[in-house]
Amino acid sequence: MALQLLQTCATLYLPTLNADIIDNGVVRGDTGYILTYGAWMIAVSVVQVVCNIGAVYFGARTAAALGRDVRAAVFDRVQSFSAREVGHFGAPSLITRTTNDVQQVQMLVLMAFTLMVSAPIMCVGGIVMALGQDVPLSGVLLAVVPVLGVTVSLIVRRMRPLFRTMQERLDTVNRVLREQITGNRVIRAFVKDAYERRRFERANTELTEVSMSTGRLMALMFPTVMTVVNLSSVAVVWFGAHRIDGGGMEIGALTAFLAYLMQIVMAVMMATFMFMMVPRAEVCAERIEEVLRTESSVVPPVAPVRKLLRRGHLEVRGADFRYPGAEEPVLRGVDLVARPGETTAVIGSTGSGKSTLLGLVPRLFDVTGGEVLVDGVDVRELDPVLMAKTVGLVPQKPYLFSGTVATNLRYGNPGATDEELWHALEVAQAADFVRELEGGLEAPISQGGTNVSGGQRQRLAIARTLVQRPEIYLFDDSFSALDYTTDALLRAALAAETAEATVVIVAQRVSTIREADRIVVLDEGRVVGTGRHPELMAGNETYREIVLSQLTEAEAA
Repeated sequence: MALQLLQTCATLYLPTLNADIIDNGVVRGDTGYILTYGAWMIAVSVVQVVCNIGAVYFGARTAAALGRDVRAAVFDRVQSFSAREVGHFGAPSLITRTTNDVQQVQMLVLMAFTLMVSAPIMCVGGIVMALGQDVPLSGVLLAVVPVLGVTVSLIVRRMRPLFRTMQERLDTVNRVLREQITGNRVIRAFVKDAYERRRFERANTELTEVSMSTGRLMALMFPTVMTVVNLSSVAVVWFGAHRIDGGGMEIGALTAFLAYLMQIVMAVMMATFMFMMVPRAEVCAERIEEVLRTESSVVPPVAPVRKLLRRGHLEVRGADFRYPGAEEPVLRGVDLVARPGETTAVIGSTGSGKSTLLGLVPRLFDVTGGEVLVDGVDVRELDPVLMAKTVGLVPQKPYLFSGTVATNLRYGNPGATDEELWHALEVAQAADFVRELEGGLEAPISQGGTNVSGGQRQRLAIARTLVQRPEIYLFDDSFSALDYTTDALLRAALAAETAEATVVIVAQRVSTIREADRIVVLDEGRVVGTGRHPELMAGNETYREIVLSQLTEAEAA
């Protein structure tokens, strides 16, 4: 700001020096005066250039640092969100807010340091200096400045709601594009290329229309400003010529006055350019603040428990879970006990709350009633680092990160050796296909694991959890993409590997869980039966219906 002040003062001083050279040097033919004040003008110009370069340099650094910090703040807040908050905003919107919205705010800050600081100084200083040259002629400024201010404010007022709509439609384009890229195989399988093309075209057209509306207003601003500027310049020359003809004004003073008029106008135009950016940046800032103000429903404990006395004992007591605004809870009074050395299975029809129940343990959600205990401690009181070491989750939709097989397997245990990785792959029945990949453990994995099949993705996700070696294993329908032979081999290998751990399996396939030590049957969010396979077949109608929908009576027996 100090550098901007200096360079603006230097800019304002130059027309006065120029007027002196004309009136006292050129008109009188005094070459020495021209050279002396010419050298002084050069010195002032050098100061102006140096200060301007310094101001832009430090302004750019500050704006870039602000962008970095805001992006980091949004990223950290999003990382703290539970699945509930992520679902509320949506991934495309969060991506737009972290990238494009922050970029708009960063650009406004950069323009503020380079234009906004100098514009008011130049405008006020230009008026003062113009008054110093000729007071009567300065009456033109009384008409010019208010007209410019009113014109700009009216246009900016109409632009603000358009910018909000533009950012929302940019979210829509991002969402549609993201869905089409991610769901490319589904689109091809159902031959929906034309439909998706029309869908993207519709979203793209809507964004284009609001962008065009905004562009028309922006295009209207500069011609309007320039029209006022040119008319005011004509008025200054007209009245100034009469003042010179009457002997009330020097030629140099008119030249300086015109220069100051242009500086005032340039200041207004710089402010105009800023005002064009402010509405969009303001909307973006509000969207960023909305993310930063949102508190996660999964709150870190104030005094976290960092040590557990028992190992791997999991208990769910009267757990309820309801999504915000939902008419009915997803889970109601669910009780479940899973002990070390045992396999507990959860089965139920689609939408019965199986995955939600499993998500309560690692705190992807927090219960809205009841409690979830790990080794007798409520999970809401556990240190997140201890939770990550104790509980390992293989999600229903396994996700692999861009990198290599090794980097994905080491995600939960960075210090794992190659031998440990291969052992986990052997247990997960994934070692054979990894050996066939070019590079083995260093074979590349694309974002989301799209360069491997669904079954290979599931096995790599299981191996990743095995490398972590938690005390509680949660498998959320993690065997659905495997054939029966691989499923049986994997479960047999897992039984030996997790013999001393607590294993909880959610599955749709009866063959996957029929040998479990305990089977919990869910129906519409409630536990309607608990026991082993023969007991439930004999006494639980819900379980019996599920089993007979997959197996014959003889196979079930």
